[in-house]
Amino acid sequence: MGSNQGYSVNDLVRDELYKNMDAEYGRFSASLNPNCGNIIGVRIPILRKMAKEIASVNWKEYLDNAVDDTFEEIMLQALVLGYAKGRIEDILFYTEEFIPKIDNWSVCDTFCSTFKIARKYQKEVWDFLIKFMQTSKIPGEFRLRFVTIMMMDHFLNDEYIDKVLYAYNTMKDDGYYFKMGMAWALATAYVKYPDKTMELLKNNTFDDFTFNKAISKMQESFRISDKDKKMLKAMRRNKEDSAKQDK
Repeated sequence: MGSNQGYSVNDLVRDELYKNMDAEYGRFSASLNPNCGNIIGVRIPILRKMAKEIASVNWKEYLDNAVDDTFEEIMLQALVLGYAKGRIEDILFYTEEFIPKIDNWSVCDTFCSTFKIARKYQKEVWDFLIKFMQTSKIPGEFRLRFVTIMMMDHFLNDEYIDKVLYAYNTMKDDGYYFKMGMAWALATAYVKYPDKTMELLKNNTFDDFTFNKAISKMQESFRISDKDKKMLKAMRRNKEDSAKQDK
């Protein structure tokens, strides 16, 4: 991003964001994130490039002083954390500070998919997620979506699948974005572990909306057989009401 004497890092970041502003993309992004204000309109590849540069220099200093004035500045923090290198304890400390800022699905899911260090430090990150799954200090909707999508992105493996499905069956929140995230995660789990996920679907505590949305996402998957889709469709609850919701 270069440097200008007398400018703070935040000034440089803001200048770079507005230099790359795309008004049409901003309107599109706003339509996908109706609850977000102050969207500049910067495409994710540009934000990723900026984040990699910041992460390679001094990511801690940036995060210590980063501002939350725009959607892009919060997204940039998420990406910087995702690309950060160093002690896992330090990265998780800054992640804990960042999580309360997540208030939309876009920042949540982009952060989770970028946080690939979770695959190297499975135990440490898992323990961290369990702590956040259980806390009541942060509102549930996006906190629990964060936990759900992190587990989906990094823990659907032989060692953790049973723990993930147990956690999915335990988490509860009335928020729309949590429920949609859970539906997506269950569909992804079914692709990778159909037998174990089916066992959960037959003995679960999900509300009807989440359960039916999960079935719908499984119906849309190209990686699930037609035979399985037929079986899953027959499991839908309140079929008439669900059909109305899907229209």
